[in-house]
Order: sequence, then structure tokens, then C-alpha cells
Amino acid sequence: FPHNLPFFSLSFNLVVIALEEKIIVSKLGDNATLSCIYRGRELHLKNLRVYWQIADDQEECSVVHALISGQDNESEQCIHFKNRTQLFWDRLKNGDFSLLLLNVSQSDEHRYKCVVLQKTEYTRVIHQAEVVLSLAASYSQPILSGPIRNSDSTGEEVTFSCKSGNGYPEPNVYWINKTDNSHLPPSQLNITPHADGTYSVFSTLRVKATSNMQIECSIENKILRENLSANYTQQKQSNGSSTESHKNLEKNGQGAQAAGIVSIVVLIGLLVVLTCWLWRRRSSKLVSYTGNE
Repeated sequence: FPHNLPFFSLSFNLVVIALEEKIIVSKLGDNATLSCIYRGRELHLKNLRVYWQIADDQEECSVVHALISGQDNESEQCIHFKNRTQLFWDRLKNGDFSLLLLNVSQSDEHRYKCVVLQKTEYTRVIHQAEVVLSLAASYSQPILSGPIRNSDSTGEEVTFSCKSGNGYPEPNVYWINKTDNSHLPPSQLNITPHADGTYSVFSTLRVKATSNMQIECSIENKILRENLSANYTQQKQSNGSSTESHKNLEKNGQGAQAAGIVSIVVLIGLLVVLTCWLWRRRSSKLVSYTGNE
């Protein structure tokens, strides 16, 4: 029989009831519906008492919601659940005593028990159900950063980094060598909690460079069964092509410089020719004027 049931002290007719148990996964900040459905004969609400409780024994306050004779009773309700619980009134007569829990947070992660008692000649338990509430939040798409290598760095130690955030609960982080699907141990793994209850994760991997590097970082959220990954495929940068490009740029620069010098020489030559021509013309005019005199 459930612990800490308040409000009454009566004799009971104890019966064996199969305990229904469900696991509910809800995202942080969403509303969660805790299921409790009795599929017996027609019910009269005035003869019923419905209790939603926290089944964890360590909790000092266990009453989540209480319905007595068709009315909500908040006198014994835990402060944490005040104004955050609702029954579905249009479903009660059909035996649906499910509870709506508003704006769930990490502190709502519990095993909950629904107990339905019926009072006729005596009070007896006619239905019980347990619901485990698990909270989760999806992690962001991981960002994977890796080295830019050249053809001479094979065998050198290189570093990869991977980061993701805004998830719950703490994730599993995997580094995978995609060439043979082997798992690689992280060099560093930092999981940081935030004020809103979510986590961010940052991990690094140091490995020796190979000629064909294919690395994957995977962030797993077990509760949501989500596995987000980012991949790195080596883009080699050849020293030869880089040097060749540098040489080509140098040649182009020398060619442009030579063309500029030629242009200046040609321009100076034209100015000299033009100056000589003007001087000769002026001299001939002076001779002609003197002769006329």
C-alpha cells in the first residue's frame, strides 16, 4: 500500500492489483502528461479519492495532487507543485486520472505513483499506476575543428576539437577513426553545467597524422536516443604546389616590373623626340625672322 497517503484513517479491503508502470520522456520546459487510466466499471467521482504522489522514499513531501470527492484538495500538496498540476476533468468519469505537469524541470525527475481509492461500504484501492518521468534536451549539432596539414606532417601529432551545447542530461562523447571504425580515447573532456540546467561539452583528441585521416566526433543523448556527429576528412596542402604557386607569383611580379620599366623608357624617348622637334621648329622660325629683317 502506498506510503504517506493523507486525509483519512479507515479500514481497507486489501486486494492484489497489477501495477502499471510507464516511462515518460519530456523535454525541459515542456508539459508532461503522467498516465493513470482505470478501465473498470462506471465511476462516481463523489465516491473516489485520487492521489498522485512521489514514490521516492527520500522525499519529505510526497503529495503531488489530490482529488477528494470530485474536488481538488491542495492542503497537503507540495509547494514545488503548486499551480503546476491539472487533471483532465472531461476524462475523469471515464477512468482517466492522468496528471498534467506544467513546465517541467530537472527537479521533477521522479517516480510518480497514482492511487485511486473507492469508498462504498468500505474504502478500497481499485487502481494503481507508476510513471517514471525522465527529462531531456537535444544537444546542438557538434562543431568539429581539425588541423590544416601539408604533405610533410605525416607522423606528427595533431589536435582535433569538438564542441556542442544546450543539452540534457550529460552526454556520451565518442571519437571514431572512420578508416576502420575504431574508437579513440579523448585527450580532454569537459562537461559544463549552466544555470538553466543544460550542459555544454568540449573535447579534444590528439593523434598522429596519417596520409588519409577521417575522424568523427559523436555526441550521444541516451534518453532521447539521439546521436549527433560531425566528420573531418583530411584536405592535404602540398608544399610543392604551394612553392610552385609562389614561384609563379614571383615571375608574374618580375614580368610586370620589366613591363613598367620599358613603358617608362619609351615615354622618356617620346618626350625627348618631341622636345627636339619643338626646338628645331622654333630655331627655324627665328632664322626666317632674322632673314626678313
